[in-house]
This record gives sequence, structure tokens and C-alpha cells, in this order.
Amino acid sequence: MKPIPANPENPDAVAEATARMPRQIPYIIGNEACERFSFYGMRNILTPFLITTLLLYAPIAERAGIAKDVFHTFVIGVYFFPLLGGWISDRFFGKYNTVLWLSLLYCVGHACLALFESNRSGFYMGLFLIALGSGGIKPLVSAFVGDQFDQSNKATAKVVYDAFYWTINFGSFFASLLMPRILASWGPAWAFGIPGILMFIATVIFWSGRKKYVNVPPTPSNPDSLVNVAKTALFASGNGSAGLIMASIGVVASVAIFLFWAISPSWWPEHFSFVITFCVALGMLILFGGIGTSWQLDRARGKHSDAAVEGVRAVLRILIVFALVTPFWSLFDQKASTWILQGNAMVMPHDSWWWPSWLVQQPAQMQALNPLLVMLLIPFNNIVLYPMLRRMGMQVTALRRMGFGIAFSGLAWVAAGLIQMNIDGGDPTSIAWQVLPYVLLTFGEVLVSATGLEFAYSQAPPSMKGTIMSFWLLSVTFGNLWVLITNAAVRNEGVTSYIAQSGLSEPAFLMFFFAAFALLAALAFAMYARRYPMVDHYRTV
Repeated sequence: MKPIPANPENPDAVAEATARMPRQIPYIIGNEACERFSFYGMRNILTPFLITTLLLYAPIAERAGIAKDVFHTFVIGVYFFPLLGGWISDRFFGKYNTVLWLSLLYCVGHACLALFESNRSGFYMGLFLIALGSGGIKPLVSAFVGDQFDQSNKATAKVVYDAFYWTINFGSFFASLLMPRILASWGPAWAFGIPGILMFIATVIFWSGRKKYVNVPPTPSNPDSLVNVAKTALFASGNGSAGLIMASIGVVASVAIFLFWAISPSWWPEHFSFVITFCVALGMLILFGGIGTSWQLDRARGKHSDAAVEGVRAVLRILIVFALVTPFWSLFDQKASTWILQGNAMVMPHDSWWWPSWLVQQPAQMQALNPLLVMLLIPFNNIVLYPMLRRMGMQVTALRRMGFGIAFSGLAWVAAGLIQMNIDGGDPTSIAWQVLPYVLLTFGEVLVSATGLEFAYSQAPPSMKGTIMSFWLLSVTFGNLWVLITNAAVRNEGVTSYIAQSGLSEPAFLMFFFAAFALLAALAFAMYARRYPMVDHYRTV
């Protein structure tokens, strides 16, 4: 190896060239690889297992709706519990201890799925523990990676985060291919047990590096946090109290929603579960509290620094962007529920020479297309598409990418709806047609998901970046909430009668409904993006 020449004009170049990967990183990467396989392995077989095994007590016509309720309630938990994991990590136990202990609960959850395949209470307890474990560690592991770097080796951090991203999709790809086959051939005990074994291995790998990690201690409460600044703004004295009144409306509305759920008056929707009620109440608090805070935010100046006040203002602007992205998540996560149900009614083209019958035999395996396409589309976009668009004079901004991503998800569901109409017409329909909506949806995912955090990171001040990460994950929760609300609505006789009058089957009607939902969201997103005041909060050093 040739010696690195000194460069007094650019000492950072020498530092980057000589930087070494922290020796503890392989433990975290190994943990992530096994954990992601375990999560996607169980997640991608959940819907078919529910329909074919756990929900046999229900009438056949109701099983699909119940399965979608269970699946999307689970996803809501996965993306809600990061708030809890981040809080207990930052305030009490630190990242390492929180990840380790929640990983053990995660393992117990997998064990429950394998052991209680015919016991609904035991199985649902397993789903709760997996949602708590997976969601709780979700915001911590990537942050824990960052803790292992300092100024001397920060240049290697990008390599590690790239490896993280590929590990997630690599694990998802093989889990999506293998676990539906194992469920069909070996049964649910093995199909859920194998992901559990992988999660146990992930925990052991993470524990094995305990003496090598850099552990950043928990931090005390931040006096300039979003909540503290908002409280000051709402309760500070001044001319008028419109903001406090608006926030109070949110509190009253949230309490009223819980009250109506508890007493269930005759006009209250029959199928509004506790999860729907809780998420709607949380949404009311965020909506009305955010509006009220924005109206009186300047009253927080003096007690809080100008930087803290402007940081909260930036977060409130970003929350509008996140709210407009939630329809995308409602479409995206249904690929593991609604699209599997559609695939069950389609034909595997085993007689065609081009179909990989030796590999793809179950409809749920079509989900493997998503991570495979992600791994192909991201380099294609960065190397081919975006440079080509720039040469054509088109500015490829983060907000434009996200807006088009939402629109592409809507087009994916238009394609799925047309496929469903063909199925409803009685014609044998090859499952290969699902490749088209998968391609459109994954292209939308790359534009939205891969861009969203980049956008949020650049717009949020340093003190608010952790808060923004939590809200980004929470946007997935609200995306799945729309699915639960829609499922509850279609159990209403008035809604089912309207669908019947449309001439479409219920699955086809809902597919076009969600397509329209996303396309309208894309239009609203584009209108808001035109007046969004872009800032740059990347580090200067």
C-alpha cells in the first residue's frame, strides 16, 4: 500500500483517507440484518396466516376485513412505539440498554406467534410485543450507529449507513421469498419460529459487542424542546388567547372522542375500535395544538431563545408536509394486505416458460419485488434519471420528488383497480400483472421514503432533528389509520349500498378510492410545496 502524501492545504482529505471503520460496527450491522429478516419474515405472512388459520371462526366474507384490521393495527403500533423507545432511551436507560431489553421482548413476541398459532389471545399478545420491540428500537439503532463515530472516522459513516439501507432491503427480499413457502409447506409454527430464531441471533450478536460500543449517556430534559416552547407560547400572557382556545378545542375534542367510544351512542360508528379512537384523538391534539401554537409562537421569545422558537416554527411547517404524505403510507402498506388478498384470486402462470415456478409459488411472495426494485431504482435514479432531468433543465427538488412519489402511488392503485375489475369479470388473471402496480408503487416509495428524511433533516434545526424523526415515523401510523377508518366505513349498510350502486365490487371500489385519495393528496402537496419556505440546516462543519 502506497503511503498517503501529506496535504497541508486539505488536512480533512488525509483524515478521510486514513479513517478506519469502528471495530464494533459489524456487530450492529449483523444485528440489523437478522432483525430485518425476522420482522419482514413474520410481517409478510401475517395476512395469509390470519385468513387461512387464525380467523377460521369468522364467516368467510368477513375474514379479509378482519385480517386487514389486524395487520394495519399492528403496523400502527410498530410506528407509534418509536415515541416510547426514544423517550425512555434519551431520559433513562441510554440506547444500548433500551435496544437490548426491547429486543428480548421482541424475541418473546416471536415465541408467542410460534406457540399460539391457534390461540387468538396469545397470538395477539405476540403481535403487541413485536410492535413494542420493533417500534421501540427503530429510532435507536441507526442513532446508535452514529454514536460510534467521531471527527477522526466520520468519513466512513456514509458507508455504514449505505450498508444499513441495503441490509434492510436484502433481508426483506429473502424473507419475502422464503417465508410464504415455509408457511405453506411447514406450517405456521416454523414460519413464525424461524423469524424468532433470527431475532434471537440478532440479540446475541448485538449483546456480543457490548464491551466495544461507545455509549452516550441519557440526556436531561431539554428546556427548549418542542413541548416546552409550545406550552410557553400557549400559556404566556398577551393580547388575546385565540391560540390557547384553539389548542383547548383539540383537548376537548380528544376527550369527547374517548367518551363517545366508551358509551357508544347509537349514532357512533359501530366498528370504531380503541386503536382508531386513540389515533384520531392524538391527531386532534396535534392538529389543533399545532395551529394554536403557531398563532402565539412569538410569545415564547424571551423565555426561550430565538433559535428554539424558530425551530418549533420549522417543525410545524414540516408537520404539514408529513400530514400530506400520510395518504401515501395508507396505499404503500396495503401491499402486504389488500394486494395479497387480490393475489389469492389470481392465477400463477406456471405453464409459461418465463415464470420462475421453482421460486415463486405463493401470492405473498410477490412482495419480494418491492425490496428488489428499491435496490435497483435508487442507483438508477441517482445515476441516470436525476442527472438526465437536470440536463433537460428540470430542478429535481426534494419536495417535487415527494409530490410525484405520492402521485405514482395513486397510479399504482389505478392499475391494481383495473386488474381487480378483470378478476371480477370472471376472466382468469395472471398474477404477473401485479408487477405493474408493484413497479409504480416502489418508484413512488423511492421518491417519498428515501427523500422524506433527507428533506426533514435539512429543514429542522439541530435541536429538533430527533423530534422530526419521531413525527416522520408517526406519519406511517396515521397512514394506516386511514385504512382502518375505511375498513370500518365499508361495514356500514349505507356505504355498502352506495358501493353496490357503483357497479364495482367492494375491492375494486376501494382501490379506486385510495387511488383518488393519493392523487388528491399529491395535488394538495404540490400546492403547499410551491409556497413552502425552504431553509438549509445542514451542519456547516
